[in-house]
Amino acid sequence: MSKGKKYFGTDGIRGEVGQGVITPEFFLKLGWAAGRVFSRAGKGKIVIGKDTRISGYMFESALESGLAAAGCDSLLVGPMPTPGVAYLTRAFHADAGIVISASHNPFYDNGIKFFAADGTKLPDDIEYAIEAELDAVLQTAPSSELGKARRIEDASGRYIEFCKSTSGYLNLDGMHLVLDCAHGATYDVAPKVFRELGATVHVIGAAPDGLNINDQIGSTHPAALQKAVLEQNAQLGIAFDGDGDRLLMVDQEGQAVDGDELLFILAKYLQGKGVIQQGIVGTLMTNLGLEVALKKLDLELIRANVGDRYVMEQLNTQGWPLGGENSGHIVCKHVTTTGDGIVAALQVLCALRDSDQTLAQAKSGMRKYPQVMINVKLPQGVDVLALPAVQSAMAQAEQILAETGRVLLRPSGTEPVVRVMVEGKDITAVKSVCTTLATAVSDAVANL
Repeated sequence: MSKGKKYFGTDGIRGEVGQGVITPEFFLKLGWAAGRVFSRAGKGKIVIGKDTRISGYMFESALESGLAAAGCDSLLVGPMPTPGVAYLTRAFHADAGIVISASHNPFYDNGIKFFAADGTKLPDDIEYAIEAELDAVLQTAPSSELGKARRIEDASGRYIEFCKSTSGYLNLDGMHLVLDCAHGATYDVAPKVFRELGATVHVIGAAPDGLNINDQIGSTHPAALQKAVLEQNAQLGIAFDGDGDRLLMVDQEGQAVDGDELLFILAKYLQGKGVIQQGIVGTLMTNLGLEVALKKLDLELIRANVGDRYVMEQLNTQGWPLGGENSGHIVCKHVTTTGDGIVAALQVLCALRDSDQTLAQAKSGMRKYPQVMINVKLPQGVDVLALPAVQSAMAQAEQILAETGRVLLRPSGTEPVVRVMVEGKDITAVKSVCTTLATAVSDAVANL
């Protein structure tokens, strides 16, 4: 949960269906509250999309009802990648976009993400305004002022053409790809994008049944894609997460290529095109190896807090076009407004075609430092970084690593855990330091 907010976390609202606020009643009220906020300048118009989890139908109806009660119209686009909703919000000149999704989480979770009219994540003041309305009594607008809902039949086609346009309609003739759509929101549009650009495409994870989204497949479970790439003798593979805003790639040898390595490839390519001149934005979790590799290109790495909204804030502050996270959430701001797995993949393919390199060759200019992360359960409301025992353990860990690595403790924005991360040149030392530090954090929390 974001500091000072009752419902909104670092990326919308998320949780287990039927628990806490992830209920039809709350989504009805949330739709009404959002409708009230976005209708203040007149009758509002909101785009609603969703991923493929079974609860999406239930929450779509609830949101639509709440928006209508507030006098706000709904444009329903059905299963659609999160960045597709961002694009369609702009394309239809809507007041906002809403995505019903829990991203890479299992099917039994769900949540909400909002986009502003310009296709970017909502600013804090709008989230606070929605939360204020959530505390008010729901009052239905007069019948003559109720909102209407209509389904947009050509939504997928519009987004497909947008994705293709961001690559300059890249020619992929002769390229053999494997796509893993995680049984999620990209299952229909992603294969069409790459096939229409000329690639030979083998698809896995494109048979959603409402229950199998992200189930041992997709960008958080790369083994399925690695196996398929080798079996198909493909040049590379691309895996998306459940809502399509992040990606992971696999080279022809079956080796996974994460977000940090993809950022390196894109930074080098866009520097050569004159698009990047100073640097890129990463996060506190960005691998030290990327920072070292960028220095060799005379590029700077600025670390934002974890979360794509914070990456975007830094990109806007710096006026830079590229940023992202090691999880594969990459923002190509020179062509779109938010993290987009399909668009980022196309940019990487542009880089490979431009340099005439394989994916393995393109990533070889960066050497990732070994990184170990352990999640420690954290009671709600505990400021783990303020605990003297934790501060002491952190100081000892930093002393051991000295200049060869770094230590990070980061409370999760979506789970009741603190992430203990250590990276450095020596994997043995990294494992030892991380285990010792995680134990110290666990003991300190247990002794509260």
